[in-house]
Parts: sequence; structure tokens; C-alpha cells
Amino acid sequence: MQRIAAALALLCSAAVAVPLQAQTLRWASQGDVQTLDPHSQNESLTNAVNGQVYESLVNRDRQLALEGVLATEWQRVSPLLWRFKLRPDVKFHDGSPFSADDVLFSVKRARAGSSDIAVYALALGEPKKIDALTVEFELEQFNPVFLEHVSTVQIMSKAWSEKHGAAEPLDFKKREEGYASLHANGTGPYRLVSRQPDVKTVFKRNPAWWGKFEGNLQQVVYTPIKSDATRSAALISGQIDFVLDPAPQDVPRLRRTEGVKVIDGPEDRVLFIGMDQARDKLLYGRVPGDRNPFKDLRVRRALYHAIDIETLKTKLMRGQSLPTGGITPSPLGAFNDPDLERRLPYDLKAARQLMSAAGYAEGFAVTLDCPNNRYINDEEICLALAAMWAQIKVELAVNAMPRSTYFPKLQRGDTSMYLLGWGGSITDAQTTLTPILHSRGEAGAGTWNFGGVKNEKLDALIEASSREPDAAKREALVKAALQEHKEQVHHIPLHRQIIPWAARSNVTVVHRADNWLEWQWISVK
Repeated sequence: MQRIAAALALLCSAAVAVPLQAQTLRWASQGDVQTLDPHSQNESLTNAVNGQVYESLVNRDRQLALEGVLATEWQRVSPLLWRFKLRPDVKFHDGSPFSADDVLFSVKRARAGSSDIAVYALALGEPKKIDALTVEFELEQFNPVFLEHVSTVQIMSKAWSEKHGAAEPLDFKKREEGYASLHANGTGPYRLVSRQPDVKTVFKRNPAWWGKFEGNLQQVVYTPIKSDATRSAALISGQIDFVLDPAPQDVPRLRRTEGVKVIDGPEDRVLFIGMDQARDKLLYGRVPGDRNPFKDLRVRRALYHAIDIETLKTKLMRGQSLPTGGITPSPLGAFNDPDLERRLPYDLKAARQLMSAAGYAEGFAVTLDCPNNRYINDEEICLALAAMWAQIKVELAVNAMPRSTYFPKLQRGDTSMYLLGWGGSITDAQTTLTPILHSRGEAGAGTWNFGGVKNEKLDALIEASSREPDAAKREALVKAALQEHKEQVHHIPLHRQIIPWAARSNVTVVHRADNWLEWQWISVK
């Protein structure tokens, strides 16, 4: 209670520095934005906050359908050529004009090796300037999700980036910091006022924005609050107006609290366990014979069978989860195929038999890397798995850490086992297949394949689906790839998150399935 009181006092002292006017939104989540460099880190909260400052050519409406933003129209001129007309009279926050030069610069910047969205930017082909407000993209091969990839690249000012030494993305896995990690200059509806990492970030409305505001926010103050209890207490007391991730155990109380409301909705995000399947010996573990047990399919299946997913759902997640055997953020990615969604059953007897057959009847020890401020109950999920896997004599050391430490660790490949969530606005399977399931290779493939999975059959199916123009044939290829991954248990799926948002009763927000809080739609009465 003393720690909670101290945290609330700090929050209050931070808040008083900002005028508490009716059109200010003060909101919180358990972790902070990773960086203000829009190409440096592909993480949902980071993308969503940066997306209020930086805009892309196309983006999402309330139902996640694509709509024009910095592009007013586009057409596929031929199977390998796209043409975009850019919005005229758009200004960056520093007053400089937006043009085709900024689009070319941003796409090429996003393709750099230090970019965390390179796999998407590279799929756009070669951008070419036709005139100041026309850009074409020439592809080497057909891309069935081209527009989805376009939506991932936020546009920066070429002149501003070069002036401030930000022509290349900051390498987040090396913990690089620079001007673009603390400063921003986009075309979006909100401008950065100040940035204090892990403390507070303040934004104000951009009066020169080209669009039309549907809400009334003049100012936005974001404060990361790690403690679940502290976030809920701050909302109930009125010190903040909105919580993106209330803890499941607090949701019933928040529903009953006068002056507070809960806005429910599923999230397009799947949580799963990844395992090192590349090294001959684990970096972090004690295994008989110094082998890597995760190279053995029987061990991977045993771990899967030993997960009591219903207990996780009812006891830990308080019903706020959707157990799945799928690996795509949304069932739509698997074309709602029930076979691909079906889990392996909870079966301790089968798990023990598989462990014994693989030569691990007495088990082994391994470290599970886990964030403690990224997903709902992330550390608690890892601790629950430790108790479940102890029943098949797998000794799990849970190494929980903040997301700012966790993601660079994984991106360096410094892990033996990890919990990861994957999702966003794109429901098509390709943005899971290529970065997560494909082996590491050219054009950004396997960027988030932290377990070093290498399956030639799976790679071939993924590559074929990424360039197949026929919808029926592509569906068959995607399903075959997901089936191969499922049979080989390259990852162990857990559940999709259900996301309740919590707000003061005078706050109106639009809940989206990608867990993206769009500020220009918000009103505070």
C-alpha cells in the first residue's frame, strides 16, 4: 500500500505540471512507448502513439478497413506497378511541405537493416517519384497484401531527418538513442510537446492538420504506470481519465465503480511460447547430455499437452482470453478453419510419455524470458506455466523484465525460451508467416523468429503464398503453411487476448480490435 501511495503521489505531481482542462486526456498503460523513431521498433503501443504524430499513405478506419490518409487515391496499374496520388497542401509540424520526396525517403529508410519494419517496407518494391504529388511502386513480384504493407510505413520529413542525424533508423536491439528517439516531426493530428521516458509524454493538437477532428481533445498526457493496482486507483480517483490495459482481476470492480465505465472488445493478438530450435545446446538451461531438448518434436508436443489452458482462462485471465491452437492474431488469418484453430488437448499422461520417449523422463531446466509490462498478466502467465510444466519435471526459471529490456534481448537472439504476443490491424496471415514463422533470410524474413526455426517445407509454402495472385490457390498455400507449423509445434499457442478498456464516464473512445487508441476520435466532456 505504501508503494501504491508513493506512485500515486508521483503521478499527481507529474499531472499538476499540465493544466487539467476539460479537453485534456490523461491516460496510462503498464509500459512506456519504446521510442519515437517510427521505424525503429515494431511494437503496438509504440506504433499507436507514434501514429498520432506520423501518418502513412493509407491507414485504418473504425472497422479496420483501409482508407486514404496521405494518399488521396491509388490504383494497380499492372500486377507489378502501383500508383499513388498524394494529398496536396499537407505540412509537417515544423511547417515544411509534404511531398513525394518524403515518401521515397521514408520507404527507403524503413528498408534499412536497423528498421524493425524492414520486412514490410521491402515488400513494397522500388518507390519512384513521378512528380511532387505522385509516387509509383515497382514490384519485383506480385504482392497480394501490398496495401496492408503500405499502411505500416509512417512518413517522416526527409529534410528534418537529415538535419538532425536521423537519416537511418535507430537500432533498438543495440539500445541506440538519438534525436529521433526523443523528438518527432510528422504530419498527424497531434504534435509532441515533451518526452520523459518512463515518466510522462505530452502532446497537443496540431491546428494545421489537414484532416477534420471528430473529438475535442486539445492535449494528451501519457503516463506509464506499471502497477495494476496503481493504474486502477488512479482511474477511480480521477487522477487519470483512461486505462488501456486494466488488470482482469480489477475489471469487475471497475464495472461497479461510479464514474467509471469499461469498454470491452476482443483484440487481434495471439500469445504463444517460442523455443530455441537452432542451437545444439541451450544458452540458458541444464539438460542431460548438454542437448537442446527443443529440437525434439516430442518435447515440444509434451510441453503443449501439459498446459491446462482452461485453468489459465478461468483462474488467471478471469475469462478475458480466447484459448486457441492457431498462431495468427485473428482466426481470419486462417480463414476460420476449425482444424487450424483446434488445440492439442491437456493430457499429462501423454506429455509424460512423450518426455520419456525423448529421453527426458527426469526432465530438464530452462529459463523462460518474459515481459512484465507488455501483455495482460504476462509475468503471471509465465509463472503459471512454470507450475504446470513442473508436473512433467521441466524446471522453469521465469526471467521477467520490462519491455524496454525484453525486446532488445530477444532481438539479439539472447534467449532459450520466451513468451511473445503478435497482432495488430492486419488480419492476413502473411504478416505472421514471413516475420515470425519463416527462417531468417533476405528481405527481412524471420525478423521475429527468435527461436531460429528453420523448416524448408514451411519456408517454401510461405514464399509461394506471398506472391500468389489467385485467391483460392493462395488460401490453400496459407492453410498448408499453418498446418505444417501446427504439426511441427514450432511455437506453442496459448490464447488471444480480450481487451477491456476502462475510462472515466465523461470520456468517449472508439474501441478497435488492434488495441489502437485513436485520439482524434476522443471526446472529454
